[in-house]
Amino acid sequence: MPDALRLTDVDAFYGQIQVLRGLAFELRAGEVLCLLGRNGAGKTTALKAIMGLVPAAAGSIRLGDLELTDLPAHEVPKAGVAYVPQGRRLFAELTVAENIEIGLNARKKGPAVAESVLTLFPILRERWRQRSGTLSGGEQQMLAMARALCLEPAVLLLDEPTEGLMPSMIARIRDTVAELRGRGVSTVLVEQRVDAVLPVADRVAFIENGRNRETVDVARLRAEPELVRRYVGVG
Repeated sequence: MPDALRLTDVDAFYGQIQVLRGLAFELRAGEVLCLLGRNGAGKTTALKAIMGLVPAAAGSIRLGDLELTDLPAHEVPKAGVAYVPQGRRLFAELTVAENIEIGLNARKKGPAVAESVLTLFPILRERWRQRSGTLSGGEQQMLAMARALCLEPAVLLLDEPTEGLMPSMIARIRDTVAELRGRGVSTVLVEQRVDAVLPVADRVAFIENGRNRETVDVARLRAEPELVRRYVGVG
């Protein structure tokens, strides 16, 4: 089993503004953990802190025995953490094939890894020579995930992967996350909509004002929907 990811007492700032305040949570090996909370709660900043894109001013972020805060940001993917940011951030002028090649090069992976990734997203084979900027929103999200998975990560960070997608594409992304869990990939999933989370998450961490207020199993969340109203403000 891959190593767990553990955040302990993490502080992070944008300039003088503190966003994360002693944030702590654990992503267990082989699970899907959802970060749920209002806009501005610190969910995206948590992912950026893990990747070293926003420096942790205090605390620890460990993948197994490796302290990620000791690494420069460009070394974090090489340690086995992949990040799909909100908005996908593809190279729009490059083809599907070229975007995949960039993903493979990050950890010097070869054709076998590309083939494994394409089994998850067969539509990308049909779009192989197409510029990524001309893909549909759902196809772009699949390509962004495929590029990240070319790292063969132990941990995948997904920021709002279903945003703006039609229901059929949301279901496809959800199925992919579940399949990745079966392959041993642990996933941190940032979402706004609890209905997109319940079918795929194992646990939910409620983030509020840069802190983890409570982490609960999905079974408890189903039984106590008032938790969502308390922390997210929707029923």
